[in-house]
Amino acid sequence: MQAQRSPAMVGVGGAAAAAAAAAAPVGMPPAATVPVRRRCEGTAMGAITLDLRPGFGVGPFTLGMPISDAFAQIEHQPNIYDVVHVKYFDEEPLKLDFVISFPDHGFHLRFDPWSQRLRLIEIYDVKRLQLRYATSLIGGPSTLATFAAVYALFGPTFPGIYDKERGIYTLFYPGLSFAFPIPSQYTDLFTNGEVADLPLEFPDGTTPVTCRVSIYDSSTDSKVGVGSLMDKAVVPALPAGSLYMEEVHAKLGEELWFTIGGQHIPFGASPQMKTSPQVMDVWTDLGRPCGIHQKQVDQMVIHSASDPRPRTTLCGDYFYNYFSRGLDILFDGQTHRIKKFVLHTNFPGHSDFNSYKKCNFVIYDAEAEGTYQPGNISKNCITPRTKWEQVKEILGDCGRAAIQTQGSMNNPFGSTFVYGYQNIAFEVGDEKWIHCNCYSLPIMSVLLVVLLRILAALMTRLTRLTLPSPKWNLQK
Repeated sequence: MQAQRSPAMVGVGGAAAAAAAAAAPVGMPPAATVPVRRRCEGTAMGAITLDLRPGFGVGPFTLGMPISDAFAQIEHQPNIYDVVHVKYFDEEPLKLDFVISFPDHGFHLRFDPWSQRLRLIEIYDVKRLQLRYATSLIGGPSTLATFAAVYALFGPTFPGIYDKERGIYTLFYPGLSFAFPIPSQYTDLFTNGEVADLPLEFPDGTTPVTCRVSIYDSSTDSKVGVGSLMDKAVVPALPAGSLYMEEVHAKLGEELWFTIGGQHIPFGASPQMKTSPQVMDVWTDLGRPCGIHQKQVDQMVIHSASDPRPRTTLCGDYFYNYFSRGLDILFDGQTHRIKKFVLHTNFPGHSDFNSYKKCNFVIYDAEAEGTYQPGNISKNCITPRTKWEQVKEILGDCGRAAIQTQGSMNNPFGSTFVYGYQNIAFEVGDEKWIHCNCYSLPIMSVLLVVLLRILAALMTRLTRLTLPSPKWNLQK
């Protein structure tokens, strides 16, 4: 696990660090400084109380929520969540959970690395966090979460499981489990596996105290606890019709297809007004953008031999930012037609981490044989799971990369590398995972599309002017 790889991993001002993790989106300047917030008195050492909702969540954190929503909750209460650690496995970011940890309050949130949704909440230091269930309190520095107290509050349940190797007895309720350490002098009282008796009290009259509480989705009836039992926690199913992690099919040189909503957004589509029935209206199809940003200078135009514009010309292009879809759309400032899509993977270790939700894209060549259906991914397709070495096997070698850096003050993760192919470019980190895709048509192709559509509109208008009657036109 990497312990110092995210801007959210600071000692003081952790909520501000969550804001730093939500770095500036495409074309937007990052904050130059991050303010340090002072700790609110009474919030240290877990002296906060959060509502416990078995099978659903704790406090403002709900199972199934995207990691960006969790950061939003942290930002909303900076005086409580002022020390925040973000942990992930940088070499294989899809192998282990993303973890947001609150060391002052003794709990952390585990997010599925692929969907980036909350699958498990673990309270690993029960003395630092007080839980409210119905009208009763348990845990924290003043109310010990003993076996007797847990049993009295939550009521009867089935016998638990004893892990002899760890010396841990786990008691299960739907969507909730409590782990109790068994002193070595009493381990002989229990056999490995399911135990018939409850360790309500030891022979010396003492009762075990909870060392860990797990909150997880209860729809699968899985028993989630410590060790290997932790892996049984699954992400809750998305609500019907949810657009989160919607497959977005990108056909190179042609269009984006949103598989749940059914929208087809081609190159040459307009931002808001439909100038002809053939021109798509992005605003209508995808909704109002989360942000609109003017692009002042096209920094890559100097590398384009086919671009007819003078190298010193200021750029009038502008972005539509769809943060909730993990997508940016770049419009040409003169023709007001789409010229580029930017798709974000939202991997940690990138300056844009947490600015966008993850785009679940599927990229394939327009000349590829057959059609691709949602959920049926060919080995020749490129997705957020695809490593850079696999991309090169699919598309071939593209030569040297351009280096993109913002300096260590604005981006502590180091430089990224931009590799260009025809109609597409990839931004790749040191870990050889794709951070971002710039998917575009050459400028001359965009202009050609627009000119052809204008010509078609003029021909239609001329035909209508020369036709003898509307009735004849309908028959024609």
